[in-house]
Amino acid sequence: MKNEQINDEYEDLDRLEDNELIEDTIVEIESAQLPPDIPIYHLRLACSSETFFAIYKGDTLPPKSQVIVPTRYGRDLAVVIRQLRNDNRKFTKITRIERPATDEDLERARNNARYEEKAFLVCRDLIEEHGLTAKGLSMKLLTAHYLLEEPKIVFFYTAEKRVDFRALLKDLIAYFKTRIELKQIGYREDARICGGIGVCGREFCCHAVFDRLKSITIKMAKEQKLSLNTNKISGPCEKLLCCLAYEHDFYMEQAKLLPPEGYKITYQGTLWKIIELNLLLGMATLETEDGKKTMLPKTQFEKNNDRWFVKNSGKGKGEKILQ
Repeated sequence: MKNEQINDEYEDLDRLEDNELIEDTIVEIESAQLPPDIPIYHLRLACSSETFFAIYKGDTLPPKSQVIVPTRYGRDLAVVIRQLRNDNRKFTKITRIERPATDEDLERARNNARYEEKAFLVCRDLIEEHGLTAKGLSMKLLTAHYLLEEPKIVFFYTAEKRVDFRALLKDLIAYFKTRIELKQIGYREDARICGGIGVCGREFCCHAVFDRLKSITIKMAKEQKLSLNTNKISGPCEKLLCCLAYEHDFYMEQAKLLPPEGYKITYQGTLWKIIELNLLLGMATLETEDGKKTMLPKTQFEKNNDRWFVKNSGKGKGEKILQ
């Protein structure tokens, strides 16, 4: 019974990892086409909060200005977050800004926002009529979006599994008399689009900061010495917290400055064992065979020929006697 509980716990942890590939919305250009010394901009797509990079040959675009960019759905609005220096850095994904948005574009976007409210309600009612909210499908409509320069509406939704929405699509086309796309997205993308407040009291990172993260794994939580309590290391999207990926490099650099747990080291003429590391504070807890404990900061350790030493045998700066 105990082993079964342990296995169930690890299965729950595995479900926190996001194995879904987020499909790129932008229409990227070949990296070989990237002109030298041309401004590069960090943008956010208005409809989905997806962030990406783009180039523009025209006048400088100030932060918060809006531009027209090509996406896989059609040309649409994006907001300038900042301009970057083109210092020959390499981008795996980059697109091109077509032009700054005009007053007419912005007015059309405001009108579309009103139409989107009605489109959302109509689609939600049709989803219920077609029984797509039943257990096992749980199709949840997130948002409706009218493309700025295309006669098309995109509906974003989540579901437990793939949904046969052919009958729903037929009814939507008949009602709106325009092109319709139903886009199923993952739970992390759901959080990115809808936004919210995280446990830290700030807006979701994926919505307000940057959504292009490397894969977030349970291993990161373990390496950061965090409790593997699912409620503490997962967000409202029920996936691992974005900050695990943001902070991972810092913890790995800190770990290089301290001996690993279990390492035996001589200090004050006595053999001690590293029993615990606090990577955030840069401290190591040492213990002798008779149970005496102390804490030393990372500045007291040095590594030579793959062996760790304490820099001096006296009481080091920052040392804390625990017992």
